[in-house]
Amino acid sequence: MRRISYGVLEATEVTQAPQGVFGQIKRLLIGAPIPTARAEHERLTKFKALAVLSSDAISSVAYATEAILATLIAAGSGNLGLTLPICFAIVGLLSIVALSYRQTIPAYPNGGGSYIVAKDNLGTLPGLLAAASLMIDYVLTVSVSVAAGVQALATLFPVLSPTFDVVTIDVALVLLIMVVNLRGVRESGSIFAIPTYIFIGSALLLIVVGGIKSFFLEYHPIIGHFQYVAATEPLSIFLILKSFAAGCSAMTGVEAISNGVPAFKKPEARNAAATLTWMAVILGTLFIGITLLATSYHVEANAAGNPTVIGQIAQQVFSGPLFFMYPVFQLATLLILTLAANTSYSDFPRLASLLARDHFLPHQFAFRGDRLAFSIGIVFLAVLASLLLVVFKGDTTSLINLYAVGVFLSFTLSQSGMVRHWWRLRSEHKGWQRSLAINGLGAATTLLVAVVIASTKFLEGAWIVVVLIPLLVAMFLAISLHYQRVERERTTEIPIHPKDIQHRLIVPITELNVAAKQSLAYARSISSHVTAIHVAIDCKETDALARTWQEWQQSLSENEQSQLEVVEPARRSFPRSVLDYIDALEQQYPGDTLTVVLHEIAEHSLLKRLFRNLIVLRLKIALFLRPNIVVTDFVPPQQSGDMPIRPINIRHRFIVPIAELDRASVQSLAYARSISPHVTAAHVAIEAQDVEKVRAKWERLQTYLTKEEETHLVVIESPYRSLARPLLAYIDTG
Repeated sequence: MRRISYGVLEATEVTQAPQGVFGQIKRLLIGAPIPTARAEHERLTKFKALAVLSSDAISSVAYATEAILATLIAAGSGNLGLTLPICFAIVGLLSIVALSYRQTIPAYPNGGGSYIVAKDNLGTLPGLLAAASLMIDYVLTVSVSVAAGVQALATLFPVLSPTFDVVTIDVALVLLIMVVNLRGVRESGSIFAIPTYIFIGSALLLIVVGGIKSFFLEYHPIIGHFQYVAATEPLSIFLILKSFAAGCSAMTGVEAISNGVPAFKKPEARNAAATLTWMAVILGTLFIGITLLATSYHVEANAAGNPTVIGQIAQQVFSGPLFFMYPVFQLATLLILTLAANTSYSDFPRLASLLARDHFLPHQFAFRGDRLAFSIGIVFLAVLASLLLVVFKGDTTSLINLYAVGVFLSFTLSQSGMVRHWWRLRSEHKGWQRSLAINGLGAATTLLVAVVIASTKFLEGAWIVVVLIPLLVAMFLAISLHYQRVERERTTEIPIHPKDIQHRLIVPITELNVAAKQSLAYARSISSHVTAIHVAIDCKETDALARTWQEWQQSLSENEQSQLEVVEPARRSFPRSVLDYIDALEQQYPGDTLTVVLHEIAEHSLLKRLFRNLIVLRLKIALFLRPNIVVTDFVPPQQSGDMPIRPINIRHRFIVPIAELDRASVQSLAYARSISPHVTAAHVAIEAQDVEKVRAKWERLQTYLTKEEETHLVVIESPYRSLARPLLAYIDTG
């Protein structure tokens, strides 16, 4: 610990040293923790941001054209020529959406995700709808991208594909990307930049070479003209819209850059806007180029998905002198599809942290891990995506039917929010009419697409997303109500005075060994109202304990004695019997503070400790769910012989960890002061600005207390964002 000023300490890097085998493995995989002060240096340049935040959108060109072809084929091979006009329509939509999000970035330089924009301008419920839609889409992005990447691997090695355990490979890739992202934003950007740019370069080369061969050298591909496929349904507006909806999978991920503005180096907004423009240009160019090659080379979608459309094109284009580019391109496709999931690993945790900050998700989602990443959100996303891949057996076709509904709903809510934003600020911005028109056009077109996707894909799986979105919103609201209830319960203005606390302690025992005697001595040093309780499960053991107890009590002074209560077993359950006794005691002494002292055997091995203290653990869990009960977990000091400590020799010194100065903290401080004057409150500050806030609240609290009740506060700054380790280090120094 390093002293900063009076009452303020700072935890050094030594407190973060890995402990145990698990700690060593974590350090090896994740890396050494990064202090919060280095957060600015962990931001992304435009070059890295394009790789990290655009891989989802750019990778979709690997399957968007195929999705259009696979849908249009229902009208027969003669209508596959409509693929190109549909592609142009989607690129037009892309231009509108990208331009709309360029309006959002300067308006929300701290991150203009759909949740923030919709919540600020349309209200809480639309904001939560946008958040639920995006969270589902992020999980699907990981699942679809990884599944499609493994499919590209099967195309490259068709001989091996029957032996692939697809789901195992899918889950392994999801976990691999999770570990890389847990290492931090900047490091993941460095790792993912290379394959992203290899794919962009090889895809551009594919388009250039394929275009030259097809249009200038009159190259006739082996695949030849579209093979005749009979129509299974007539060409209709509905089928064209369905094909358009399928191709709109190319639009997923477009919002990622506006969501991640805070991840950019300064000037954040300008760098984000430039990156968004480049992403839209690259995505549109690749999508048009690959679709043009698919129609000119007359490539058809394979019903089994293998070989892929883009794989067939690459096989024809990269022939002759460029044969070596085919495996390079397929491997690059595998990598970009796999790494497309990285966009979700950047945005899902960030969105979850915003929801946690607003009390719509557990607050743990807002905590940054060792490497300044939102670790819990990253792990949670990996678990959900893995479950989805297992349930759908890694089938890209089934997964893609769930895709894009959520993202276009979030597009619509975000753009509608921006329309309201410009209208409210019309007196402050000269060009508000132009901005409002752009976002209004974006809202109208994305709403139309959302309706088309939901209606055309409803029976094929989109209904799952339509059902899940309101369920997620209901979950968000339930969590918010929980936090509101907790806030009401813990808020207090008048502190509890130590002199008002009357102690009554019980010590559950199974036998009268040294540990039990030491626990009773500890309890007796606090109050004279101490009762040992024994559950009479075995009559012989109970009789023997009663005799031993009587002999032991006779050897003690009057100030050291306590009483033994033998209780009948409730359903032969030790924890249930103790809880029933506590209920009776609470009714008999309603004004007293009841403390249950549980003694455990010290073991270095966690597994041994669990086995040796299993009954105590069960009772502890049950007691933690009970209000108005103090649970003291007492691990007696190791002593030789059969000489327990005596109450008169026990000196109490309390360290009370406090997060907020709420009712629970004040009650804990009063409880400690009622036992001993040696009480220190300890607050671990994760953020630097927390220090002054806590000290100001603390000084306000002290005005309510008498001189005897005043307590010293120690603030421990934790630059590595750990709560437990700095606190344990402080305890060790005391």
